[in-house]
Amino acid sequence: MSQVKGGLTILKDRVHALPPSEKKLAEYILKNPEEAIMLTAVSLGKESGTSSAAVIRLCKSLGLKGFQELKIRVAGDLQKNGEQDFRDIEPNDKTENLIEKMTSNTIQTITETVDIMRASDLKNAANTLTEAKSIVLIGVGASFIAAKDAEQKFTRIDKFVQAFSDVHMGATAIANKGPDDVVVGISFSGQTKQVIELLELAKSKHAITISITKSGKSPVSDISDIQLHTSAAREATFRSGATSSRMAQLHVIDILLMVIASNEYEDTIKHLDETRKAISALMKRQV
Repeated sequence: MSQVKGGLTILKDRVHALPPSEKKLAEYILKNPEEAIMLTAVSLGKESGTSSAAVIRLCKSLGLKGFQELKIRVAGDLQKNGEQDFRDIEPNDKTENLIEKMTSNTIQTITETVDIMRASDLKNAANTLTEAKSIVLIGVGASFIAAKDAEQKFTRIDKFVQAFSDVHMGATAIANKGPDDVVVGISFSGQTKQVIELLELAKSKHAITISITKSGKSPVSDISDIQLHTSAAREATFRSGATSSRMAQLHVIDILLMVIASNEYEDTIKHLDETRKAISALMKRQV
């Protein structure tokens, strides 16, 4: 993340869900990014047929700190070359084409996810998870795969972590949590009812909440103390378990793990060595 990017990605992801004046402004920026970054909020409002107030509201809706951040991110996007749109599969597609399309789509989703990341949010989330007495991960459907992946990885570095997709089991685990515990809600849409309900329960218990959702405002991210986002991936029509979005979630989890591992390097190496020894011993017994 040597260069801040992701402005155009965030606009594309959110444009259809914006109020009329903000949508008109977003569409103008997407059509005229080079011109937009050279304008003030007042000038941009005038050129787009909206207002400077609409510019401020748009930045707030996008979850950005202000117009300056939006301009910096769009300027970073303009430095990228050869951007390729998501490619859907076709009837009787050649296997070679499917390999290329799926790989291209996944790479683009991960790249866009990295573009919209804030290092400060990741650092905050990693520090919070490091200090947590316990961690509960909530995910439904394909997002539960990401939750289980995180459970396995965090367990290996000696964190007390549980992953749930069942709302009753999740509620049981969260019921006795408190300020020293962390509940992570994973939902690509940010609209998953079960995740919202369990995060609300966690808030009532004063546990710290973290969300991993697609970019933009959503009920899941709104209720969370710390918000992490992935690109709002355009999935292929014939998708398997939210392919691109799942890969983006796994990537965010891997980055969180690496931040924690780097901060606790010696302890992490020790814990990983111990888990390797335990597994190796079990394998020898089975031979």
